[in-house]
Amino acid sequence: MRINDLPAGERPRERLLSLGAEALTDVELLAIVLHTGTAGMGVIQMAESIITQFGSLGKLMTAPARALNDIKGLGPAKRSQMLAVLELGRRCFAGEMKAQPVFKSPKSLEQFLQRQFAGQQSESFIALFLDVEHRMIACETLFKGTLTRTAVYPREIVRRALEHNAAAIIFSHNHPSGAALPSAMDKMLTSELKKVMDCVEIPMLDHLIVSGTAVWSFRANGLC
Repeated sequence: MRINDLPAGERPRERLLSLGAEALTDVELLAIVLHTGTAGMGVIQMAESIITQFGSLGKLMTAPARALNDIKGLGPAKRSQMLAVLELGRRCFAGEMKAQPVFKSPKSLEQFLQRQFAGQQSESFIALFLDVEHRMIACETLFKGTLTRTAVYPREIVRRALEHNAAAIIFSHNHPSGAALPSAMDKMLTSELKKVMDCVEIPMLDHLIVSGTAVWSFRANGLC
C-alpha cells in the first residue's frame, strides 16, 4: 500500500507533525527518511523489509555503510539520506557529551560510543578527553588494529591527554567479532592504563567495551 492510499491521519508525516516523533514506530520513522518506495513496493513495506533484513533498527543504525549497497531498491539518493541521518545522530550525541557531564546520562554515552564504532570491522581504541566537570573536550581514535587485537601505547595517550589539558579520561575499544566482555588482556591493559594515568594525575574514569549494541563497563563492574 502506498502512503497516499492511507487515510490522512494514518500517514507517517502527518502523524509525526500532529503527535510528535516519539509516537511513530521504527518503520514509520524510516519510511519518512526514505520518502518513496520502489516499483511494486510502497515506502512503508520497504522500510519494514529493511529493518527485518537487518534484524532491528539498532542493527541497521550500526551497520557499515557498504551494507546499504545490498538493499534492493536503495539507490544512491536513499543511501545518502540514510547516511546523512546516521551522521546527524552521531554529531548530536557528540554535542551532548560536550554540553553535560558524560555520566549524567550513561545511556547517551553508550549510544555515542556505539555510533563511533558503527560498521568497523577491526578493533579500534578510543579516548574521550574530559574537562574538570567531566564534559567531553574531544574524542579521538588513537589506535587501530586487526579483527581481534589493537596495540595500545600509553605514552601516546599521555601525550594527547596533556595536549588537550584533560582533567579526566575514558577509554573504549570495540570487539567486532565477539561479545562485549573483557579478555584477560583487556583487564591487564586497563590496570596498566590506570597506573599510567594516575602517574600524570589524570583519573581514568572508565574503560568500555563495545560490540554491536552491547556495551560492557569496567566502572560499572567494579574493575575501574
